[in-house]
Amino acid sequence: MRVLTTACAILILATEVIAVGYFEYTPVARQAYNQIFSLRFQEARSTLVQLQVEEPDNLILHSLHNYMDCLAIFIGERDDTYAQLRDRKHERLSSIRGGDRGSPYYLYCQADIHLQWAIARVKFEDYFQAVMEIKRAFQLLERNAALFPDFMPNKKNLGILHALVGTVPDQFRWGLRLLGMSGTISQGKAEIEEVLHHAKTNDFVFRDEIYVMYAYLLLHLENQGEEAWNVLHRAKLDSQKNPLSCFVMANVAMQTGRNKVAIDLLKHKPSGDRYFPFPYLSFMEGVARLNRGDEDADEYLKIFLRHTKGKHYIKEAYQKLAWHAIIHDQKSRYFSYLKACKEQGAAVIDEDISALNEARARQAPDRDLLMARVLFDGGYFQQAAAHLESIKSDQFQDPMLDLEYLYRLGRINDALHLYVKALNYYARTIEAGRYERHYFACNAALKSGRIYESMQDMEAAIQHYELALSMHPDQYRASLHQKAKAGLLRISEGISK
Repeated sequence: MRVLTTACAILILATEVIAVGYFEYTPVARQAYNQIFSLRFQEARSTLVQLQVEEPDNLILHSLHNYMDCLAIFIGERDDTYAQLRDRKHERLSSIRGGDRGSPYYLYCQADIHLQWAIARVKFEDYFQAVMEIKRAFQLLERNAALFPDFMPNKKNLGILHALVGTVPDQFRWGLRLLGMSGTISQGKAEIEEVLHHAKTNDFVFRDEIYVMYAYLLLHLENQGEEAWNVLHRAKLDSQKNPLSCFVMANVAMQTGRNKVAIDLLKHKPSGDRYFPFPYLSFMEGVARLNRGDEDADEYLKIFLRHTKGKHYIKEAYQKLAWHAIIHDQKSRYFSYLKACKEQGAAVIDEDISALNEARARQAPDRDLLMARVLFDGGYFQQAAAHLESIKSDQFQDPMLDLEYLYRLGRINDALHLYVKALNYYARTIEAGRYERHYFACNAALKSGRIYESMQDMEAAIQHYELALSMHPDQYRASLHQKAKAGLLRISEGISK
């Protein structure tokens, strides 16, 4: 009997050992990851079934399922999808916690799931839970870094969190301390650069992800748009077979004055039943074509409005349709589009809030100033300058139009690297508009800070970043303040370029 009992115990223990899940990006798992990252969800589901059948104990399966769910939630913006998939997070975390605790993926996969859900929750304005998800992710990643300091996937996620935490100003750092979080922009940048170097010389699963992260860090936190574009260009992302790559490249192209490049990218965007619907790409193409003055730009905005299932960017789309009507001498349509702007979509993100404010004002923009604005937004700086030079500064009866005129001249001269002239127009904009609800003075202060920072006049840069933070415009306040905070932190860390 004793022998039989011992034999049974050994068999039970052996079964338990065998049943412990492992974490490995095998060829099948990598195939599923690449399909998910390319939004080829139908193919990914088939591959995930194959993974489950052939590798039933490979717990990377749960991480991949969660990644696909969160992308579907974030891009699709459907309330029913969010409600339906939300509870699956706990099942997947529970499965992963039954895996090999000695694997660097054990804590990493849990943290990654929390991070993905944090992003999804922000899209649905569930901000408290999003903060809690970030806190959990941060703690798990920090623990994993202590156990596996050279594990690059962990460093990828922790690096971007350190950089983002670093943008929080000093007066709110007490909140970070309560959450047990800390970090700086320079720390996060160094970590991401280390991962990027690793990806260049090794077969790294998350290669494209790290290039995208680094480009956005350079663009939004370091004010290095050209280098951000160069990073993406060197990455050789496949924009014709991956909608996410198309989005990232077109987005950075539009923000760095490469409007024609953005249109070419979006014109060849991947589409069809093979891909998860991404109507925002049509919105981007409509805006890019509007900036170039294309007569058919409105068609792409209408495609977005017909196909989007979410609530974001709808108000902005109607605003851009209204602008298209003004530019192409169809002023009668302007107010009908603004009526739809007031009635459709949500006013949560800065762009939609700005569109709603314009709709409520019921005052059509000046056509000449609007033309200068869209040309500037498209990177057609010389054309925008020529257009403004044809305008007499005393032609405006409305002080707000005078203010916008000064602001536009500042932006155009800034883009043309005529910094003395730009600073002069920015100073006049700040003087005339610092107490107005419009964003012109606030952004003029921010842009002045960036010019002074590039000239190594840090005292003046700090003064203007703080000035931008002291203003509270109705439009774009959150993004303008975030960029001003990032500027102050760059200077305080001594990493200004």
